Amino acid sequence: MSELLSDPMLVALAGAAVLLLGGLTLREPAALPVLAIPLLIVVRRVGGGGVDLSLSDFVLFCAFWVAILVGPRPFSREMRALLWLSAVYQVSTLFTVVANPFPANTVEWFHAWLSVGGAVVVGWAVGRSGYARPALTAFLGACTLLALVTCGTAAAQLLHGDTGPVYISFPYDMHKNFVGNVLAFGAVVAYVRPPWLRWPRLFTYSAFWLCAVGVVATQARQALIGLGVVVVAASLRRASGVRHSRWILVAVLPAAYYVVSLVAEQLTSTNQHNSAQQRLDWYQQSLSVWSEHEWFGVGLRWWTAGRTDFAFQPPNAELEVLTSAGTIGLLGFLVMMLGSMIVLWRVDPAYGTLALAVVAMRFVQGQFDLFWVSVQVSVPFAVAGICLGALAQTQHRAASPPARLAHRSRTAVVRQRALEQAAP
Repeated sequence: MSELLSDPMLVALAGAAVLLLGGLTLREPAALPVLAIPLLIVVRRVGGGGVDLSLSDFVLFCAFWVAILVGPRPFSREMRALLWLSAVYQVSTLFTVVANPFPANTVEWFHAWLSVGGAVVVGWAVGRSGYARPALTAFLGACTLLALVTCGTAAAQLLHGDTGPVYISFPYDMHKNFVGNVLAFGAVVAYVRPPWLRWPRLFTYSAFWLCAVGVVATQARQALIGLGVVVVAASLRRASGVRHSRWILVAVLPAAYYVVSLVAEQLTSTNQHNSAQQRLDWYQQSLSVWSEHEWFGVGLRWWTAGRTDFAFQPPNAELEVLTSAGTIGLLGFLVMMLGSMIVLWRVDPAYGTLALAVVAMRFVQGQFDLFWVSVQVSVPFAVAGICLGALAQTQHRAASPPARLAHRSRTAVVRQRALEQAAP
């Protein structure tokens, strides 16, 4: 950080960027939230001197304050329900913050709320202000670019006879599980393609298959499982305003067979350090950690603070919450996730299908890998907020013409009475 601050050019560019964003925010309060949506997938670390912050978290933090202070109001009923559900989780994990006072625990408590409640608020500001289409187009465009890099890297590996998973090194290092999960989000957004986005079919088809091939290239099994489950569910749901071809199910079956055969091969392998065998060990160790702190857990992000003899993040959502926040925290987590999916299921399918799909896919992904990690929680909740905001914007526009006509009628009556009184 000190090296960056010592460069006059970088300082000048940063200052100009701040002034530009400030001017845009004064003219259009939704400017920063809109710009934040595609940047949510950028996990490049910024900072130094003890500060370890991803660019996505920094942008989300800034956009949240703009959205909460000058964003459109009032919140819709569904929006308020999501915020209350996130508050339930925050209250349930507050017990572990009090019972286990260490810095990472407190910081992660605030970070978890920003990743859920903060992301929903930012998404709402975007959709309610009428910018859902450009924001989601930019997001899908960013995912498509990441898919192109992934597919290009995979092709280069195949030319050298390497059939292993793809790890991105350009423009910076990214883990295969992160890339796989993010591309799965992009694929689902392109596949659901709500009618109100008015996207050309060529764009959505190209984006979907690029992102889907990218997921396969990463060999991220949790991403493949989540994508397959959600695509099947979305194709079977009616009244969403879009007809989805059932032929996609033919592509899902080989992917499911591939994942099952790969896991079975690893479980029967003599290599005790492959990913499947390692996960089984982590599951047992996680239960051991929880059994010693059943109600409140050992604290959020305990694996970074030396709270136990182990130093791993449990690769399962429920086990991670159990060890971190105990039984009380797990109850709050299930209320938040299951409650959110129930709320989104009841939303008009034209808007609720996409919101439900991304949140449900994150829940499915979390059954097989890390849950509270990077931006993989904030992205689905931001997309859900955009959908709810877009629905509220549509309802507002539908109610506005009668209101304007009524206002014009009242104005005409007043003018007619004024003319009659002025007549001799």
